Amino acid sequence: MRNVAGRRMMLNGTEIYVEESGTGETWVVFESGGGASRTLWDRVVPLLGDIAHTVAYDRAGRGRSGRPAEPQTIDDMAATLVALVQAVATGQVILVGHSMGGLIVRRAAETLSPAGLVLIDPTPEAAPNYDNWEPTAKKTDRILAAQQALSHVPPLMRILTSSYGRKFPADSYATMLAEDFTPAGLTTTRHEIAAVAAAIDEFRRRPPEPPKSGVIVISAMHAARYQARNLDLMREYQRRYAEQVGAQYEDAVSEHIIPAEQPEQVADAIRRLVNA
Repeated sequence: MRNVAGRRMMLNGTEIYVEESGTGETWVVFESGGGASRTLWDRVVPLLGDIAHTVAYDRAGRGRSGRPAEPQTIDDMAATLVALVQAVATGQVILVGHSMGGLIVRRAAETLSPAGLVLIDPTPEAAPNYDNWEPTAKKTDRILAAQQALSHVPPLMRILTSSYGRKFPADSYATMLAEDFTPAGLTTTRHEIAAVAAAIDEFRRRPPEPPKSGVIVISAMHAARYQARNLDLMREYQRRYAEQVGAQYEDAVSEHIIPAEQPEQVADAIRRLVNA
């Protein structure tokens, strides 16, 4: 998978690294969750090459993309996604977002009016556990700061990120270690967590317009130990969002990184929207 050729494009003042593959009249554009780059989709993209033109990219500050002048907000990230789609897509577009990426694609969809959305364990901003999320965000930042200090020692990062090594192909995991689990990559991850914290109130005050196309929400049934406390709340409010916008809702026998644990389910959801 990691032999996919990429190209760099100047979008909204930052050089963005983009990988494209597959054929078809439909363009499927992937938006990764916080802390993740294009490699998140390495187990999904090969399953779609016969039906769609796929686009995976690194957000500003991630992977092989350039560093933005200032930390990005969720709206900044959505604006870059809009610019990317407008620059590359020549047919109907399906947006696929994981976790924080769900916020980004929902905001971008207001401008793009895509043919469909697939939201994979998306961040449900209405969930009560986000009512006072600032302490959690600060705790997460402290953990990431500690990881950042340890990232100068590659063997330690392999231990800390070993779960990714079990879930992804070896070449994908090697790329993550070289690009995401680095001092610079973890700096961007810290900025992204802060962006989510700032976006919660904004999305509650000004929620994205309901999509005018088909939507599929895929919800993780399991959680890592540190996420388990809020699992039921997150799933309930993902379900409520699906009901609110008339989306299809389905469970995934997976923890949060569904694209790695259940790539066939993700690809099947995308195929259903392509065929629709």
